[in-house]
Amino acid sequence: MMYAVLPTGSFHGWGVCGKYIAKELSRITPVGLITEGFDQAAIQDVFDHRLLRGLLVPEHEQQQLRAGAAVTVDVPVLQNIVDKTLRPALPAFRGSWNAGYTFFEDNVLHPSFIENGRRFYDVVVTGSYWCEEVLRGYGLTNVTTIIQGIDPTIFNPGHAEKEYLQDAFVIFSGGKFELRKGQDLVVRAFKVLQDRYPDVLLVNSWYNHWAASMQTMTASPHIRFTPQSGDYMALMERMFVDNGIDPARVITLPPLPNIMMTRIYRNTDIGVFPNRCEGGTNLVLMEYMACGKPVIASFSSGHRDVLTDRNSMPLRALRPIAISQNGEQVAVWDDPQLDELIERLDWAYHHRGEMRAIGQEAGQFMAPLTWERTARQFHGVLNKQPVSHNVPTHQYA
Repeated sequence: MMYAVLPTGSFHGWGVCGKYIAKELSRITPVGLITEGFDQAAIQDVFDHRLLRGLLVPEHEQQQLRAGAAVTVDVPVLQNIVDKTLRPALPAFRGSWNAGYTFFEDNVLHPSFIENGRRFYDVVVTGSYWCEEVLRGYGLTNVTTIIQGIDPTIFNPGHAEKEYLQDAFVIFSGGKFELRKGQDLVVRAFKVLQDRYPDVLLVNSWYNHWAASMQTMTASPHIRFTPQSGDYMALMERMFVDNGIDPARVITLPPLPNIMMTRIYRNTDIGVFPNRCEGGTNLVLMEYMACGKPVIASFSSGHRDVLTDRNSMPLRALRPIAISQNGEQVAVWDDPQLDELIERLDWAYHHRGEMRAIGQEAGQFMAPLTWERTARQFHGVLNKQPVSHNVPTHQYA
């Protein structure tokens, strides 16, 4: 028996992560799930919803815990870590063994955050080796890494071949629209290819629920972006037009649950992920690669755990970029160079056969990185066992 305090959903990374970890852990051991905003609209899949609903701790008990009631249970507790402060979702809820799971991108940390890591947890689990190295660099030693997984029943190389748009070279870009995710680089690179070749299209899945993070794109040196209130589709079309992109050559997607994305992935030719920083391994990247599709992606932060020169086209011309908030430096990220991205995309346009081989390698690489594997590693950590890394991740060379 164990408790899992995790977000659940199908429209954002933490929700997908929490949903699958809780589901797969429940196949190994009884789980008491504590989660906010749980409903079928968020989960989408009726069978996942039914399974997870059966794990839920009664709502009145959840309300007491959220109100700050101090509760200690004689079983392990896994909690999502709220942010870079390393505080758990429910600080007063304690177990016989306490694990926290974290993803963060701000890597300039205050000593009090590290003290929280020692105070609240027996072990801090990070979603990437980059996060683990950051914490160890600040002196936190009770830390290990468990990367996210993919659902092989949904994301697999059976989705590698296009059904539509066979006469076009279709670029896919995903992740919420913000400076960290690097879509400004995608827009500039796409503009170059659009002007060179008449058959290039862009499919983007950039919906962002958080206005503040979308506004970070105003700091981009590559594009013009003026955030305005109103319809998201209209905002994106305005951004494309302002940057010389023909809207007829762009497909902008509404927010979709991840389980509906395979149809999108299969009808594109290449995924582009020039992210400046990823605290995790980037679920969209992993799921795209699992479908046997090739990617161009920054060899940076969490991406390094799943990218190799055989399964992708890594962007290695990276420069450090200081990130500030309210006049204070909060992070140092890796800034991909536009010229390298354009060169990689142009090469991909002219080398479809080689790209197909890279996509096949990506699908094979991702196949064993399942949520079942992730859950088994968590089960081990919660039973005080070291994490066994028996899949060739963490490719830093």
